[in-house]
Amino acid sequence: MRQSGHPKDISYLIASAHRRLYAGLEHTLHENELSVEQWRVLEALRERNGCSMGELAELVLMNHPALTKLADRMVANGLIHRVADMSDQRRVLVHATERGTAFFLRTEQKVAAHNKQIENAFGASKTAALRALLQDFVSENLTASS
Repeated sequence: MRQSGHPKDISYLIASAHRRLYAGLEHTLHENELSVEQWRVLEALRERNGCSMGELAELVLMNHPALTKLADRMVANGLIHRVADMSDQRRVLVHATERGTAFFLRTEQKVAAHNKQIENAFGASKTAALRALLQDFVSENLTASS
C-alpha cells in the first residue's frame, strides 16, 4: 500500500497544482485587497442577476457555512448585498454592489493575465489537453471509496 501524499498519487498532484495556482492568484488579488474566494463570488455574481446562497456555494466551491461567513464580511465591506427574492420571500438573493463590481472589473484583466501567463508557460496544446482531462474528471462525479 502506498503512502498518502506520495508525489505520484493523482490526488497529491492535483492538490499540489491547486496550491501553486491558488498562491499565484492570491498574490495577484492581494494587491487589490481581494481574496480568491471573494473574487470567485464577484465573478459568479457578475454573470447573474442575483443568486441564492445555495447556488452561489455550488458555483464558488465552498460549503454553505464558510460562504455565509465570507458573505457577511463582503456585506460589511460593501462588496455584495442580500435581498429577499420577490417571488419567494423565504429565499435570499445575493447581488454585487457597485463597489463590488468595480473591484471585480479592476482585477478581471489581472486575473486573465495571470491565467494567460500559466497557459503560455505550459503551452497551448498541453493546456487544452489538461483542461479537457480536468473537465472529464469533474464530470465523472467520482466519490471516495471506503
